[in-house]
Amino acid sequence: MPYGIFGLFLHSKYFHLSASVFLITPPFTQLNTPYPATAYLKGFLNTKNISAFQADLGIEVTLALFSANGLRQLFAAAATNDKERSENITRILTLQDDYINTIDAVVSFLQGKNPTLAHLICKRNFLPEASRFAQLDDLAWAFGSMGTQDKAKHLATMYLEDLSDLIMECVDPHFGFSRYAERLGRSANSFDELYTSLHAEYTHIDTILIDLLKQRIEEVKPLMVAISVPFPGNLYSSFRCAQWIKQNYPAVKVVMGGGFPNTELRSLSDERVFEFFDFITLDDGEAPIENLLQYIDGKRHIEELKRTFTLLNGVVTYIDNKSCSDYKQGQVGTPDYSDFLLDKYISAIEVVNPMHSLWSDGRWNKLTMAHGCYWGKCTFCDISLNYIQHYEPIAASLLCDRIEEITAQTGQTGFHFVDEAAPPALMRALAIEIIRRKITISWWTNIRFEKSFTRDLCLLLKASGCIAVSGGLEVASDRLLELIQKGITVAQVAKVNKHFTEAGIMVHAYLMYGFPTQTAQETIDSLEMVRQMFEAGILQSAFWHQFAMTAHSPVGLQPELFKVTKETDAIGTFANNDIVHIDPTGAEHETFSDGLKKSLFNYMHGACFDHPLQKWFEVKVPKTRIEPGYINSILNEEEYSSAKPSAKVIWLGKKPTVETIIKSKKGNQWELSSLTFQSKQDTLNIKVDKERGQWLAAILPELSVNNPKTYTVQEVKESYEAAGFDDFELFWDNKPVNTLYKFGLLTL
Repeated sequence: MPYGIFGLFLHSKYFHLSASVFLITPPFTQLNTPYPATAYLKGFLNTKNISAFQADLGIEVTLALFSANGLRQLFAAAATNDKERSENITRILTLQDDYINTIDAVVSFLQGKNPTLAHLICKRNFLPEASRFAQLDDLAWAFGSMGTQDKAKHLATMYLEDLSDLIMECVDPHFGFSRYAERLGRSANSFDELYTSLHAEYTHIDTILIDLLKQRIEEVKPLMVAISVPFPGNLYSSFRCAQWIKQNYPAVKVVMGGGFPNTELRSLSDERVFEFFDFITLDDGEAPIENLLQYIDGKRHIEELKRTFTLLNGVVTYIDNKSCSDYKQGQVGTPDYSDFLLDKYISAIEVVNPMHSLWSDGRWNKLTMAHGCYWGKCTFCDISLNYIQHYEPIAASLLCDRIEEITAQTGQTGFHFVDEAAPPALMRALAIEIIRRKITISWWTNIRFEKSFTRDLCLLLKASGCIAVSGGLEVASDRLLELIQKGITVAQVAKVNKHFTEAGIMVHAYLMYGFPTQTAQETIDSLEMVRQMFEAGILQSAFWHQFAMTAHSPVGLQPELFKVTKETDAIGTFANNDIVHIDPTGAEHETFSDGLKKSLFNYMHGACFDHPLQKWFEVKVPKTRIEPGYINSILNEEEYSSAKPSAKVIWLGKKPTVETIIKSKKGNQWELSSLTFQSKQDTLNIKVDKERGQWLAAILPELSVNNPKTYTVQEVKESYEAAGFDDFELFWDNKPVNTLYKFGLLTL
């Protein structure tokens, strides 16, 4: 999702902090880490000496709500609801004292401040339990592979989810930890329903939000408030914030930016939106925000604004000053995480899914390796939009500078690179730079499963701190992958996943069903491919989602090429992105949803690989045409291919100890070099003839990753031949030398 422009209780550092710009992330995104849009913008504004203050109101509202005092107010509000209560809610209300007495300890535990509480939580007699805990019987077998801390986090998350059920049933039906009032924002072609909701009385959550916002505005005293709306689940609360500001501080300019307007509001025409916002900007937010500030300060004319909607003479008008260029990635500064109270974020484990746990557990600093997507061809993707279409990588040295700066600022060494798809060549350069600088970080990112991810590249990435990757396998069907223009095959994905897995890097796959013309047979065959990958151990996590046609994708722009038709061509006055379509040649895709999810849940936990695929579905499905051992046959294929002369050779290992030994056989004696290599876990000894062994021991330090010069295979060969040896490939590409990759001799 594009970033665009964008407590907790009042801490002493908040007082008297006037700023030109107040950057807000409204409820709710993630609870474990701040969404990075405002941090990116604040970093840019720093380079312009423009004062800015930022707040994540999502975590602030959450912590105000889930506190002893917050729960007392919540239960009091719930008690006034005279609607008939479910048995579950009656139980929660009866146990309200237990919730109030435990909530502060649980939140502290989820903030990492009270780890010993895990033992008490896991005893199952500390937390009150309602309906969310019913599923734990089904998950009990999974807990054996989870540590005490993770198990306790999962139980504590269920406890919070029980409270969220109380909120939704008795207090605020829109509530969700990361999807507040999401229904009002999703595919809202008309502004009517949202507009009506905004003129209703404040909900309990609204009241908490506005109380916090009021405190912030009074302290910051901004000239402009920039509200980042990355997802539909942030939309309603963003309008509530803007509404209060316009009613109480009409002189303060309010602007919206972020992922939601970037994709959904490109054809906005409803003038009522501007009762709440003065401006809405699209795509990269640096230049638009700078221009807006200069306009507010009287230094620019309104026609000089960049990619900005506003209301002129009662008409929604889009202004884009083409003479104003966007900033290069090297000019936008380092994301600035100051102002966030980073020690207040909550780590939760909602589902026992490795990648989802990684996403929601722990604090991750967000960075980008490259603007846009280096591939930019996938037909389901919004590749016509600027944030994907315009590709610009960032130099590895600058990335490492930013890593070091952010680590020093936040005290956190975990990084999530939030790229559309991280470029393999840049990942290689970044990994080398991280190792050279001896930076210790854990990091993960999104990739394409392309053949560039060789065994040796994956080992290099692991050595630099890479712990996981996620990528789009989409429909595991070569015909459909070609139609998607994914540029990969199922066999290629299997081999790449093997490389990552054997290097110790977790692999998560995004899976799709319902792509235009996809048949029931192809859906079942795709499921079988996924089953075999999990069974082979080369896939550790995955998630199925149903295809959605979007307005800015090749499928949405030219549906006839994909044999589907739009159900309607009408363009709404508010949000326009998702398009309802008819697929006359495809299957009834909704009928597969539950079965795909149930089977995947079991495969992720190493269970039920022997179950026939039909068992997962309520409807009759075709038998798979995929041979049972198809994926294993691919994985067992010989992968050897001689390295290109231009390939880089890098040594990550330690200097070997070298001894000269005498070998005897049938009365003949000759000298050998015995080289012993040590890694953190293992020892390896190889023996080669004396002179070649001495050459190898001498060349390895020159190949060290710590040296500024990087050698190619051709240069290594020339060194070998200059020493008087022949048959370089016979020596280099065969045992015992070709086993040294395990100790750090990598060809990239």
